[in-house]
Amino acid sequence: MAKTKDTASVLAFEKKLVPSDGYFYGTTWANKAESTPLALQEKSVRGTISNRLKAAIKNDPAKLDAEVEKPNLQTVDACALGTEQDTLKHYFTLKILGGVETPSACNNAAFKTSYQQAAKTYIEKEGFKELARRYAVNIANARFLWRNRVGVEQIEVEVNVLNKGQKASWTFDATQYSTRHFDYEDEQISQLSEKIAHALSTADGCLMLEITTYAQLGKAQEVYPSEELVLDKGKSKKSKVLYQVQGHAAMHSQKIGNALRTIDTWYPAFEDEQATAGPIAIEPYGAVTNLGTAFRTPKEKQDFYTHFDKWARGEALSRVEDEHYVMAILVRGGVFGESDK
Repeated sequence: MAKTKDTASVLAFEKKLVPSDGYFYGTTWANKAESTPLALQEKSVRGTISNRLKAAIKNDPAKLDAEVEKPNLQTVDACALGTEQDTLKHYFTLKILGGVETPSACNNAAFKTSYQQAAKTYIEKEGFKELARRYAVNIANARFLWRNRVGVEQIEVEVNVLNKGQKASWTFDATQYSTRHFDYEDEQISQLSEKIAHALSTADGCLMLEITTYAQLGKAQEVYPSEELVLDKGKSKKSKVLYQVQGHAAMHSQKIGNALRTIDTWYPAFEDEQATAGPIAIEPYGAVTNLGTAFRTPKEKQDFYTHFDKWARGEALSRVEDEHYVMAILVRGGVFGESDK
């Protein structure tokens, strides 16, 4: 953002969707009450060469044979259900906070005032209803299971409100909710989204959810905790390190959070069936790292900063969907000031 009187060079927002790590248990669909924590197992395997080869090697049969014969020895982490277990139990809690209208850091009083007025206007007009419904659908469809969701026979999501005096619970059949759209208005989704919207819309709002998911995978099937990013690979003997908490297989809270905020269907390429990646996670530039693509570019004037600079100064955006996108970024949280580099 340009250094003008109505712009904050220091601007930050705390995230309002705060998931815990997700913990993995093994159980059976017939008796979900009994479960055991899943632990990681170390494997040593002999793989084959599968990367692209240089022309000098691939065009010489002798050199190709010599290359292929080289052992690709690997030590990896793995995790699987027990031989008598057919269901993955995934457990995490989710805290939803209000106060989006108040930045955690802002060094420009005039900008803070104009932003707060824009945020309050949005809350009064929209009440976070659209964002809350999308977050609720992502809970109901168990998007946060990621790879563990593929090829599952049955998925059941149990949601409980843990706040005192606000006891409520819902059970969703995740197979009945698509991960490709958010066009659901059933009673359970409406009730859950109403709770989420109320927390987000209240200055000191706080909603605490307990989310337990059962995914029937099949006996002894492999499950997929988060994979650790090993920065110093020279010191690691493993080629794949999975996440665990004191020996308990788990999923990163960041990965769960990414799934919950995968609600952006407002980016320009979404309507293009050939180019679309489906709903993408809320990001300032619409970045999808596994595709190596930014779906919201400043050149197209669809990135967060282009919209935010106008909206926070009191200018109306051309679409209400752009307002939803801006507010979803602020719910995501982050540092949005200027870089000194």
